[in-house]
Amino acid sequence: MEIQNVLIYFIGTAGSGKSTLTYKYQQWLTRQGFDSITINLDPGAEKLGYEPDIDIREWVKLNEIMEEYQLGPNGAQIVCADMLALKINEVKKLLGGFKSNYVLVDTPGQMELFTFRKASTVVIDTLGSDNAVLAFLYDPLIASVPNGFVSLTMLAATLQFRFNLPMVSLLSKVDMIGLDDLNKMLDWSKDIELLFNDYMETSGDVTDHFNFELLKVLESMELIKELIPTSSETGEGMAEIYTLCQNVFMAGDDLTPS
Repeated sequence: MEIQNVLIYFIGTAGSGKSTLTYKYQQWLTRQGFDSITINLDPGAEKLGYEPDIDIREWVKLNEIMEEYQLGPNGAQIVCADMLALKINEVKKLLGGFKSNYVLVDTPGQMELFTFRKASTVVIDTLGSDNAVLAFLYDPLIASVPNGFVSLTMLAATLQFRFNLPMVSLLSKVDMIGLDDLNKMLDWSKDIELLFNDYMETSGDVTDHFNFELLKVLESMELIKELIPTSSETGEGMAEIYTLCQNVFMAGDDLTPS
């Protein structure tokens, strides 16, 4: 089966490994015989570790905005987030010149600016939402403790509510954690009661039963996803990302390599 321009938005908290995973997945797709391109939407990125095919920094750069408007980094990030929407038609125009199976979108490091500002919906609507999927990265440095895991789970659910797109949940940088911690986080993603019990052991606040009820609601709405372990170092999880995306768009059928 052939389909063009499936967009995967790699989204996660700062330092979760979005850029390295974007590049690693592109390399994996290339080895499988599939065409893919990368889009960098982070105006503040200093070093990506790869050369994106389309780069928002051609039109918007954080350091230039800081200098032009005499703003600090935080204020400039907000301006950049809104300017991203103003320039997204230029990105779309360049995208139209590519014929690819996958478009891998590396989103801004400050995910709250991309997620919660109106500009982000403009970006996604302009690039096209029919063949788009969100790939949310759980940073194991945050997710290895119950309250961090719950916080990221709530954030992932908010993201899906915000954009109303299919989502896959990825546990990044698994090469940096021990097997016990890995299995613990994978078990939490599959068993809400286990997660909550561990959460209560560390919190000890009975009022946190509200959080459990909220998690159960999210689970019933299928907004809590089983985590897929991934590593940009070892390549673990690349085939699983492909399979999940095929299930979303093509009922599990393989693409026809370009």
